[in-house]
Amino acid sequence: MSKKKEKKIDLNNLEPEEKMKYEVAEELGLLDRVLADGWKSLTSKETGRIGGMVTKKKREKR
Repeated sequence: MSKKKEKKIDLNNLEPEEKMKYEVAEELGLLDRVLADGWKSLTSKETGRIGGMVTKKKREKR
């Protein structure tokens, strides 16, 4: 049996792209679940929504 290592996420110390992903998750009300159970706890629909919004924000920055 292998034990999962709990990795604490420091939201103040992330790369800009990674930070944007967490911000979008927060906007969608999914951040609590991501922090508690990780990204794998989200459905493909939810992760796709996050990805789409991150892409949109990147395009707007140009």
